Amino acid sequence: MNLNTLIKFLTLVFIGVSTLAQTREQTSLNQDWKFFKGTQDLPTSVDFDDSSWETIRIPHDWAIGENFIIDGNGDTGKLPWKAEGWYRKLLDIPNSYKDKKVILVFDGIMAFPEIYINGELVGKWDYGYSSFYLDITEHLHFGGKNVITIHADTRKHDSRWYPGGGIFRKIQMLVTNPIHVNVWGTQITTPIIKPNYANVTINSSIVNETKQLEIIKAEYIIYSPSGEELRKGFIEHKILSEKSKDFEITLQLSNPLLWDTENPYLYSVITNVYKNDRIIDTQKITFGIRTIQFTPDDGLYLNHKRIQLKGVNLHSDFGPLGVAFNYRAMERQLEIMKSMGVNAIRNSHNVAAPELLELCDNMGLLVFNEIFDKYDAKADITDTTDFDEFAHRNIRNFVERDRNHPCVFIWSVGNEIGDVQWNIDNGFKKLHTMVNYVRKYDHSRPVTLVCDNMESASLRHFEYYDIHSWNYGRRYRLARQLEPNKSVIISESASTVSTRGFYEFPLPKEKTNFTRSLQVSSYDLNAPEWAEMADDDFMWQQDEPYVAGEFVWTGFDYLGEPTPYNNAAVKLLGMTDKEASRSSYFGIVDLVGIPKDRYYLYKSYWKPDDNMVHILPHWNWQGKEGDTIPVFAYTNGDCGELFVNGKSYGKQCKKPASKNSVERFRLIWNNVVYSPGNIKVVAYKNEKAIAEETIKTAEEPFSLKLSPNRTTLKANGEDLSYILVEAYDKHGVLNPLANNKIEISIEGNVQIAGVGNGNPQSFEPFQTNHVNLFYGKAMVIIKSNQEKGIVKIKVNSNNLKSDSVSLTIN
Repeated sequence: MNLNTLIKFLTLVFIGVSTLAQTREQTSLNQDWKFFKGTQDLPTSVDFDDSSWETIRIPHDWAIGENFIIDGNGDTGKLPWKAEGWYRKLLDIPNSYKDKKVILVFDGIMAFPEIYINGELVGKWDYGYSSFYLDITEHLHFGGKNVITIHADTRKHDSRWYPGGGIFRKIQMLVTNPIHVNVWGTQITTPIIKPNYANVTINSSIVNETKQLEIIKAEYIIYSPSGEELRKGFIEHKILSEKSKDFEITLQLSNPLLWDTENPYLYSVITNVYKNDRIIDTQKITFGIRTIQFTPDDGLYLNHKRIQLKGVNLHSDFGPLGVAFNYRAMERQLEIMKSMGVNAIRNSHNVAAPELLELCDNMGLLVFNEIFDKYDAKADITDTTDFDEFAHRNIRNFVERDRNHPCVFIWSVGNEIGDVQWNIDNGFKKLHTMVNYVRKYDHSRPVTLVCDNMESASLRHFEYYDIHSWNYGRRYRLARQLEPNKSVIISESASTVSTRGFYEFPLPKEKTNFTRSLQVSSYDLNAPEWAEMADDDFMWQQDEPYVAGEFVWTGFDYLGEPTPYNNAAVKLLGMTDKEASRSSYFGIVDLVGIPKDRYYLYKSYWKPDDNMVHILPHWNWQGKEGDTIPVFAYTNGDCGELFVNGKSYGKQCKKPASKNSVERFRLIWNNVVYSPGNIKVVAYKNEKAIAEETIKTAEEPFSLKLSPNRTTLKANGEDLSYILVEAYDKHGVLNPLANNKIEISIEGNVQIAGVGNGNPQSFEPFQTNHVNLFYGKAMVIIKSNQEKGIVKIKVNSNNLKSDSVSLTIN
C-alpha cells in the first residue's frame, strides 16, 4: 500500500469509527456481574441486595472451579453443572439513549435463560448454545438506575459430555437509531466468480421502528483486504412504519482475490443508512470470495481446485477453563491443529461461539457448521416445545449469524439422530423442517445430516439433504451405493483412544482390548467397537477418492465421555463409579493441549512436505532389561532405520499397497530388546535421509523447566499464557515418568486460570496453585488482569531444582 493509499485508508477508518460512534454503539457487558448459584426467590428488583453475592466476569462457567464429584457421572465430567444460577448487573443507560433502540445480544447461556430488566421479565430462551437478542428499550429507566437479572437453569438440560453452566459466552449491548440494519440482517453472496471479476450481492434487512413511513437510502462500500475502497453503490426504498425492507444491490469487483486455506483474503462491506442525507446507521461486515463445489466422484473443490478435508471435531470446552469462552484459548486450539496439518473444523455438535468463525475466516480453516446433537433435551427441547417454532427461530439465528463467513462450507442440522434416520415419530418431517429453514436463510451452501445407522440409508433420508455425511466404519457405503450422485464426507473418523505418555504390554491383539489400568496405551492401536484406528481412515480415503475427507474424533481431549472407562464400563471390570474417568481419551492432543504420539501420525500424513520423524515409546523401562519392547516411528518419509545404543535393527519401509492400514502409514520394529541408553531412527525419503530423532533413558528427576507459549500478554483481563512444566534429569534429559507435585507461586497481578496434566483419572481441582506432573509434564494457565507490568511465575517441588519465568503484561 503506497503512502497516499495508506493516508486515505486511515482517514476512512477514522471517519468510519466516528460514524459508527454517532450511529450505533456496541458495548461489552462482560465485567462487574454479581453471581449466586442456587435457588433465590426472584432476586430481580432494582433494590435487591446482592452485596453478598460473588463478583465475577463473564464468560463464566459456574462448575469448572468446583470440586469433582468422585462417584459422579463421568460422561458429563463429574462436575456439579446441573444447577440453577442468578446473575445481576447494573446497566448504564444515559438520557441520550431516550430516542434510540437498545438491544442485548447474547452469544449463549446454558440453559433456559430468563432475562429480567428492572424486575420485569422481558424475554427467555431455551437452547443453551444458541445466540439470541432482545430489544429492551421499553423496559429501561433512561438516566436512572437499571438492573439486568439473568436466571439460568441446567437441570432440564441433557448432555453426553460436560456442558458447563451459566453465561458462558459474551453479552453485548447494541444501541441504534430507530431506523437501522437488523441484527444479523445483512447477507453477502458472490453468485458469479470469474478470474477477472466477481459479482458481490449485498442484501440488508433495514427496519423502520418509527411511527411514519420513511424514504431511506442505503450506501454500500466494498474495501479490499488491504483497506482500499473498491466499489460503492446506492439504493433507495420506502419503508412502512414498524416494518422492515430488504435492500439489495450487486457490485462488481475486478480481479478478485479468493479466500482459501492458504491465503484467506477477507474483504469488508460498510453499509451506511441515510435519512434526509444524514447517516443514521452504519454496519461493517467482513466476507470472502470463494467457490465451493462437491463432486460425486472426486470430492470437494475450493476455487476449482481439489482439496481433501483434513478435519477434526472440537467440543466447546477448554479443559481446565471449562466452557467459558476465551478467545486466546480458542485461537491456541486452532494453532495446534493447524500445526498438525488440519484445514477444517467441525463444531461438534452445537452452535459455536461466533469468535470461532471469525478465527477460522482469518486462519484459513473450513468449518462444518453444526447446530444440534439430538432433537431432544440435548437441544433443550421439552415435552411442551413447539418443534416447528423452535426449529425456525434457532435455525434463523444460527444461519443469519454465520452465513457471511467464508469458512463455513456446509450446514449440518444434527448428529446421529436415530429417530430421524429411521423415520420414527415423524423423523423425516422434522428433518424436512430443519433443512427447509436452513435453505430459507441461506441458499449458497449445501446442507447435510450426520448419520451413523448404516442400514437406515435404505429409507433414503439422504433425499432431504445434499451431502452424505457418515460416522465411522465406512458406514457411508450403503448410502453411496443407493445414491452415487452425492459426495461423501467422513464426519467422524477414528475415535482412536490413548493416554499421553502411557504404554502397555503386550500390544493389543484386538482394538477393544482394554485393561484394568484405567489408561489406554499410546501405541494408538485401541478404539471402541464402533470405531477404528486413524490409519484405517487414511487407507479408505486413498482407496476411495470420491470421499471428500474426514473429521477426526477428536482434535482435543474434552471433559466427559471417557470411553472406554465410563461408569458402566468400569463396573463391568468389577470397579465402582469412583473409578470412572472424568475426561475423554479420544483427543489427538490431551486436555491441556500437549500432543500425544498420534499427533505425529497425523502430521506425518497430512503434512507430507514437512520432513519429520517421531519415535515411541519412551526408553525408561527399568526391570525390563532383556525384554522385547516394540518401537514405532511416524514419519513423512517412506523408510527408516532404527539404532539401539548404536546397533542397527535394520530398515523398515511403509507398504503403500497393504490392506493392513498400519503397515501403510507406520514404521514398526516389533522385536527390539530393551537395554538402557538411547534409540535413534533415521528417516528416508527416496533413499535420502530427511530427519532423525533420538530418545535417551533418563535418570531420576533433577530439575523443573518452564516453557511458556507466550511471554507478552495484553492487560485486558482475558489474555492467556500456557506454561508447560517438565521434569529433567541432571543431564538435561526429559524424564517421561515423573509424577512430582508442583507448587506454583506468582509475583505480580495475574491469576492462575487453570492447571492440568492430561490425566483423565485426575480429580484434583482445575483452579488451584498446585498440579501433579503426569508422565513428566503438566500445564499452568496464566490469565492477565487489567494491570500492566512484569510478573514472575515460579514452580517448586520437593528435591527438584525450581524454575521461574517472567511475563510482560501490556
